[in-house]
Amino acid sequence: MAPQPHQHSAVRKYRKDTSEVSCCLKYLIFGFNVLFWLLGLGILAVGVWAWSEKDTFSNLGRLANIALDPAFVLICVGTLTFVIGFTGCVGALRENTCLLAAYALFLAIILLLEMTAGILGFIFKDWIKLQATGGFQAFIIHYREDPDQQNLIDWIQEDWLQCCGIEGPKDWDKNNYFNCSSQAVGSREACGVPFSCCKRKPNEIIKNKQCGYDVRRNPNEGYFADGWTNLSPTQSEERNIFERGCLRAGEEWVEANLIPVAGVAVGLAITQFAWI
Repeated sequence: MAPQPHQHSAVRKYRKDTSEVSCCLKYLIFGFNVLFWLLGLGILAVGVWAWSEKDTFSNLGRLANIALDPAFVLICVGTLTFVIGFTGCVGALRENTCLLAAYALFLAIILLLEMTAGILGFIFKDWIKLQATGGFQAFIIHYREDPDQQNLIDWIQEDWLQCCGIEGPKDWDKNNYFNCSSQAVGSREACGVPFSCCKRKPNEIIKNKQCGYDVRRNPNEGYFADGWTNLSPTQSEERNIFERGCLRAGEEWVEANLIPVAGVAVGLAITQFAWI
């Protein structure tokens, strides 16, 4: 016996209901990705603004160390975040299967890269240490040439790791301004270190930008007749700077925060897997 018309409509209605996206899940994905989208847009805007402030767009010769440029990193991260947020936001709102599939693909790729990076980081620890040393050395060499790199290394030394140089303060001899031989050309920072290497004094309100002057100078060494004074042996021994290198400080930070860092990484992976 042929099915009645009302039976056909019931079947169609049932099929339609099973293919619809849950309203709660739909707006949850939409709201989450609106924030993600706006965050990416903000990061991208900051990166473009930083590049324009350094006049990079009109001076392409500065792109030699582009991978170490914090502004370029912000532009890449902001663009990726913006695109992922856009596909998730519009895909959820319009229930567009193509955009939602692209959104899931992006999250799957990021999850795979994170897992790969974690495994390779554990296996190739020495190689990563070598790359970190080379990158930090480039930061030291170009310290006065790029304000973004300068601010980044100051933040690492002063606020994050409380360190100085790669292996120690002597590494600042690689910079033309802080090299001890630069005193011959009148550099006041010769045989010194940046202020971010200095330990903060109790109740210090205003930072002393000259606290790193002469801290690596031999107290028995003579000075030019420009008003500089010799350091006494006592003053030399009381260098109020961080003596620990940033490479070792970074290793100690990772060892001390291994469980929280691993927990955050696992949490992010689970969240991404749930969205996929």
